[in-house]
Formats: sequence, structure tokens, C-alpha cells
Amino acid sequence: MPTAADKRRDRLLLFFGAVLGAAAFFLVLGLSPLDVTNDAFCRGGYIEKDIQQHYAGWLFYRQSGFTFPFCIATNINTPQGLSVAYTDSIPLFAAFFRMLSTLLPDTFQYFGWFTLLCLILQGAFGARLLGLFTHGYAVPLLGDLLFVFSPVLWERVLRHTSLAAQFFVLAALYYYFLGHRTGRFHFTGLFLLNILAITVHPYFLPMTYGVTFALLLHHALHTRRFVRPVLWLAADLALTLAAGWTFGVFYGTASGGSDALYGYFGMNLNSLWNPAGVNGVDWSLFLPAQNQVGGNYDAFAYLGVGVLLALAVCALVVVIRHPRRLFDLLRRHWTLSAVSLVLTLFAVSHVVTANGATLVTLPLPAAFIKLFSVFRSGGRMFWPVYYLLMLAACIGVSRLFKRKNLCTAAVAILVTVQLVDLTPGLTQRSQAFAQAQRSEAFPSQLTSGFWQQAAGRYTTIASMDGLQNDALHLALYAADLGMSTNDPFAARYDAQALEDQRSLYRQELSEGILRQDTLYLFADEGAFLQAVEPVKDSGAWCGRIDGDEGSWYVIAPGMGDCVLDSACIPYDENYPLRLADYTDALWNQGVLDSTKKTICFADSPFARRKLENAEAITASGQTYAILEVDDSDPGWLMVTLDINDATVLWGQELETISCKN
Repeated sequence: MPTAADKRRDRLLLFFGAVLGAAAFFLVLGLSPLDVTNDAFCRGGYIEKDIQQHYAGWLFYRQSGFTFPFCIATNINTPQGLSVAYTDSIPLFAAFFRMLSTLLPDTFQYFGWFTLLCLILQGAFGARLLGLFTHGYAVPLLGDLLFVFSPVLWERVLRHTSLAAQFFVLAALYYYFLGHRTGRFHFTGLFLLNILAITVHPYFLPMTYGVTFALLLHHALHTRRFVRPVLWLAADLALTLAAGWTFGVFYGTASGGSDALYGYFGMNLNSLWNPAGVNGVDWSLFLPAQNQVGGNYDAFAYLGVGVLLALAVCALVVVIRHPRRLFDLLRRHWTLSAVSLVLTLFAVSHVVTANGATLVTLPLPAAFIKLFSVFRSGGRMFWPVYYLLMLAACIGVSRLFKRKNLCTAAVAILVTVQLVDLTPGLTQRSQAFAQAQRSEAFPSQLTSGFWQQAAGRYTTIASMDGLQNDALHLALYAADLGMSTNDPFAARYDAQALEDQRSLYRQELSEGILRQDTLYLFADEGAFLQAVEPVKDSGAWCGRIDGDEGSWYVIAPGMGDCVLDSACIPYDENYPLRLADYTDALWNQGVLDSTKKTICFADSPFARRKLENAEAITASGQTYAILEVDDSDPGWLMVTLDINDATVLWGQELETISCKN
């Protein structure tokens, strides 16, 4: 039984660990994220554009009416609506602040406070976890710095905001080791932990439940009593599913999203010592960045030089002095070891990569790939093992010496080496946040005056095909104006419902029907050219709007008489031809690779008019004779030119010369 002194120590470790977590937050990010009216970093994008998605989801949900289940933004993916779980807007917080919406300022973001809470709990549970294996205060609090400055944690902070809740993993490990030590399996904290995880991000469920299962299985086999652990697990699972349903996690059919399947985001075998973070950040002062393949970047798991050296030293000592100790440890914790092995194999996936090469792609049934793709970013499942390795490094170093002061000094050296090594990554994170405060890290492409003139005219943005250029700034634009949108900017959405609605829009346009409250946007020029003909004389402005990094193709009802800037290219007799941006095994951006003389256009009445009786194409002052026009492939017009290399026509505005001229 724990004594009063033990309980007091636990409380103090919890408190001081929380202080360390808060200190880490303020050291790297400062105070500004806690200003709820400061949404500059949400709008501009921090590290990546993902936080724009998180914030847009919250803005749309705040404008939606109350629903049950909670967290359904009825003005996204209209008319079906979409759960903000799929915009990673942290459903638990979104639902809470939605209920308080009338009391909140017009501009309100909760992502800074959520992140501070994550760091506080990371420090609190990290200190308590280390306190199970060490004495006093110095060693567990020094070691806790490994957790609050974890590279895996800071790779996600305010980038994939909800995934900063890695305290779930530390808390699950704490309850596992506490239960293993005390012979208990039923902890209210562990029970609630699993339920809360689904209201923050479902990716934490396999991690927390994996550790929970390891504890329950150990207890059941050790005591030979299975009924109570099974009932406890069943009740926890049932309430977790109920919480997921209540907070909208299971709303709708999330069949669309990233095309990447399980395996693409697998963990590279070099991940533990590869400091290559996202956007080219090197997390190590000492180790060079290693190569990666495909989506390996999302399985970032750099341990740090301090932890790597500590693990190497401890492993050497065990081999020399206590060769059976590791075997005994694994035998004693075999259920957790088995879960760790499964999580590691899942993280590596059937696509095994090392450095810049794919070593082997193991055969896996299509049904399994589809099932595992529910957690397609499988590399994240390594996090419990990652934190176990950090824990092992700290505990191992603290037990190298018998004298307490030497143990403390050894841990202090470990932590110092670790933090010095991580300086480049932490510094970059701090600088990136400061930059996001001063200006948009990812400038918006909505710079044309068209967007200001369109503001207030429409209640709906209709995304007619694909993912719109600069989709997240577009989502923020729509949310600011109180518009609804079907633009699939969320991580996952109902692909069939979206296609059904797009088909309805296309059918209406083909019949010359324009919804006056709807702004029609096309990502693909060919689709725009197919749809625009029946409505081009209806008083709408039709044409192309150019941004710095892409274009929109627009049908804007009621704006036909508006005077627009030079970024707006109207659809009229002077509208230029451009190559279809089509690439496959034979074509490269609309040019046939084998000859480089044949180009293709999406078949449309406009393209046929341009090519009818044409004898040449001109671009940049050069004229190329048309040798043949082939429309035998449905949907395409293929034109063979008298040209050496048609790739010079990529992205160019083309005109035709007719033989009638």
C-alpha cells in the first residue's frame, strides 16, 4: 500500500511535470497562441496548411445549427453535412465551445489552449510514469524533459493539432505499469482515457487500447480470472463507441479523401535515427538527414542522440553484466512486448522501406489493405514503442550507478545531450510560429478583386470537380462569408454523395439552369469548357481566374457586367486554348511522349470551334502547322503538329489560324 509520503510525491511529480510541460510550450511558442482572438497562425498556416483545415472546420461548425450527434457542420459537404472529426478540429473542444458560442468573441480559436493542455498533461503523466521506476524528484523531473521536448510531439504541435495529445500514450503506459506492479487492472483513469481518446483523434485508440489489452491479458492469465477483465473491456469499448457516435466520428460515409492506402505512410527502418522532419527540417545538431520513400515522412520517429546513446550504453552493459536481464524483462512484460511488436509491424507495414529504397512489398489481401487503410497513416502506431524506448533509456541510465548523485548526474548528461541535439528542430518550430504571426506562411491565391466583388452575392460555393486550387483558403473565405460548400477540403468525406450532387449541378447547367445563389468553381479546364456553353449568355461572368500557383474556372451568376482585374480571363471568342494537363504512361502534360509531336485537348464545343478549319496553332509568336486532328478517343481531341518538341507548349496560351483567314 502506498504511504502518505508516496501519495504526496505522486502529487508533486504530477504538479511539477505539468509545470515543465507548460514551460516547454511557452519557451517554443510564447504567449500569443493563448490569445483566443489571435487566429493569424490558423489562417496563414503553421509548418503546413493543415491547421487551416482544423480552423475552417471549427468556423463552419460554429455557424451550423445544433445537431445530435454533435460536431456535424451542416454547411460543409452540403447538403449531407460533415463531422468536424474529419477536419481534425478536435470534436470534444468543438462541441464544448459550440455550446458557448454566443458568449465567445466573433474571432475565437481554441487550438492554442488545447496545445498547452496537451503539453501540461504530457509533462504530468511523463513525470508520474518515470516516478514509478525512480526515487526522489530530480531524476523523474529531469527525465520528463525527454517527454515534453519529444521530437515526435513537436512534429505535430499546431501542425496536426489533435495529434499533439500524445499524453494519451504516456497515461496508458503509466496505468499499465502501475497495474502490473499493484496487481490491478481496473483504473477509472484508464477507462476514461480510452473513451476520451476517440473524442480527440481516433488514431489514439489502437495505441491506448493496445496497452490496455496488454494489462488486462496479463492480469487475466496471472490470476486465471477472465470474466471481470472481459466485462471491463467490453464496457469500455461500448462507451468508447457511444462517445464516438455522440461526437460525430461515425457520421456519414467517409469513403473519399486521400488516395494513399495503408503502406504508403509506413515507417522507414531508419526512422529512429533519421532526423529529417517535414519541410526539410533537420532535427539533429549531430546526425545528418537520411533518405526516405513516399510517405515515410509521416512516420517520423527520431529518438534524439541522447536517447540513442543511452540505449546503446545500456544495451552494452546488459550484455556484459546481466545477459539474462533483458530476457527476464521481456518475459515479465510479455503481453506489452507482444502488443509493441504488433504495433511496430503495423507501423512498418507490408511495404518495407529502408533509407531511399523499398526492400520488399509483402503480399497482403485486398480486404486487409482496405481494413488497415482506416488507419492509413500506420507509421503513427509506433508511438507507444517510441515512448517505451525513451522510458527505457532514462531508467537504464539512472541505474548505471549505485550512488544517487551519480545517477542524477548521468540522467542530467543524457538530457543535456538530447536537448542540445534537438536545438535545430525546436528553434525552427519557434521561428516558424513567429513567422506565422507576422504574415501568412502560405499566402492565399485568392488575390484577384473578383473574390471581393463576389463576396455577399452567393450563399453556396459549388465545387464541380476535383479538389479546388488553394482549397483551404477557399474554405476560410466561404466560412467567413457564412457560405456553405461541398468542396472536399476535409481529410475524408462521402465521395458518392459529393458526386451525386455534382452530377445534379452538371445536369442543371447542361439544361441552361443557373442557381443565382451559387458560385460554380471548376478545377479542370476541360470540365469547365463542357459545362459553360449552355449558360455563357445568361448574364453570368464565365472564365478563368489566375492565382500565383494555379487557376480557377468560374461560372458566377449575375456578375456578367462586373469590371474585373487582369487576373480574370473572360470566356469569349478570344479565350485561349491550352493543353489538357494529362499525364499517364504515354502522355506528359498533354504531349505524347513517344513522338512529342501530338498534343491533346479535352473535347468540348469550344475546342472543336477553335480547331474547325484550323491549319495552324500559334504560341509565343511561333506558328506550327496542324498535320492531323483525331477525335476517335472519346473525350479527347488529339492534334499532330509540325513541331520538333511540343513540350514547349506546356502552360502556354494557344491560338489557331483558320484556312478561311
